Amino acid sequence: MVNRAFLVAVVLAATGVASPSPAQENVWAFGLAYEIMSPFCPGRTLADCPSDQATQLRLWIAQQELDGRTQDEVVAELISRYGEDVRARPEAKGLGLAAYLIPVVALLLGGGGIAWYLRRQVREVESEPIQSDAAPDPEFLRRVDEELRERAR
Repeated sequence: MVNRAFLVAVVLAATGVASPSPAQENVWAFGLAYEIMSPFCPGRTLADCPSDQATQLRLWIAQQELDGRTQDEVVAELISRYGEDVRARPEAKGLGLAAYLIPVVALLLGGGGIAWYLRRQVREVESEPIQSDAAPDPEFLRRVDEELRERAR
């Protein structure tokens, strides 16, 4: 079976018609490989996995797009084959929503705690009385005068 995309490219090249730019096409198969974790290379996306099985799966995804299937249908099939761990990031609903909300809440609480602490420290410094009427130690003044005289020489 000949790849349909190859046939279209050959026909368009032979007739001199320019192929549509990627911006005009609905190309999602390439991007999906970066959104799916590879079942063959733990910790890597499908696009980053160098195994032959990953290459075959990427080609399968591209073929599914050429056959007219939607991205959601392909993702659903991949999840049914390989499980929820195939998602590179959790869905923003249900328990997966916590993965997005917890860092935001922690950042807000941490920032608020730091602001409260700093404001409290500034108030304590402002509330301490300045002792400007206290006379300096006479021994200290004598040593300062001595130092100044030695440097003046």
